[in-house]
Amino acid sequence: MPGSAGMAPSAPRTVADLGEHALLERLRGRVPPAPAWVALGIGDDAAVLEPVRNELVVATTDTLVEGVHFDPRLATFADLGHKALAVNLSDLAAMGATPRAALLSLALPDAVAVVDFDALVDGFLAAAAAAGVALVGGNLARSPGPLVVDVTALGSVRRRRVLGRSGGRPGDELYVSGTIGGATAALEWLSATAAGDPAGEPPPATIARYRRPQARVRLGVVVGRTRSAGACMDLSDGLADAVRQMAAASGTGARVEAGAVPIDPGARAWFERHGRGPLEAALAGGEDYELLFAVPPRRRRSFLAATRLARPIEVTRIGALTREPAVVLADSRGESPLPEGFAHFRGGR
Repeated sequence: MPGSAGMAPSAPRTVADLGEHALLERLRGRVPPAPAWVALGIGDDAAVLEPVRNELVVATTDTLVEGVHFDPRLATFADLGHKALAVNLSDLAAMGATPRAALLSLALPDAVAVVDFDALVDGFLAAAAAAGVALVGGNLARSPGPLVVDVTALGSVRRRRVLGRSGGRPGDELYVSGTIGGATAALEWLSATAAGDPAGEPPPATIARYRRPQARVRLGVVVGRTRSAGACMDLSDGLADAVRQMAAASGTGARVEAGAVPIDPGARAWFERHGRGPLEAALAGGEDYELLFAVPPRRRRSFLAATRLARPIEVTRIGALTREPAVVLADSRGESPLPEGFAHFRGGR
């Protein structure tokens, strides 16, 4: 709010002004009541959860570091809270697990405004409510450097319903959910705009793919329950990376059909406008958080029936796993090595 006439506006309160205990109380006041299976939640030294009978616990964790995984100029703090949970939900989806609980840990620089802290928590809790996830604990710490958001998510799945990346076999058909390339195009446009060099905007739906990714939880759970896929992996580091990792874990090769890869329309237009090959850019880009499945031909009908239960998400057949160890991209000119996906510690995210 503007200050009174003749007075300078007051500076916004920061997390340093409140301190750890006040921030914890502020966070605790925003969390809805815990479900019955949470014996002890926020406020104790650790959370105590009641396991689901005859189901395994699936645990995953992911960290978003300012300057590495996100730029605060490109999205809101609410977007960041949403995304911090979504990337973990995508991992659970890839395992066929139903999300149950999450732990949220924040390393906060002193200058973070309280309103931004609130927005981050609200974005996280909104995503948690939509997925049926209970926030049961976490940690707050002071950071002398970047803002760090760390999430651990827990899910449950029956023993013989677990999906993994190592269950593929030669001849299995490769299917991908949704479209790819949208998050990469959005990140490029947002980065150019932040640098003062806007050059044509992708559609809002494409930008949302980066800011508010939607984990394909229902799709992963339904496919896992029906045992209609042999392997699954999420596309956090790109489709090319997922195909390579699934093939390596399964002891196979892979053949991807270039003309079948479903590229986000807004991303395609963006890449073409900037003189880049849409296919190569989309294959190598990450953060789409779609799912890659390896489906035995005998289970194809069961798989497609399962995916219809998770609509409006479409799935597209893009190739198959092979006996030959090579991982290739096939088009009218023949076969070539599949492009590399994103790799951590090689620059970028």
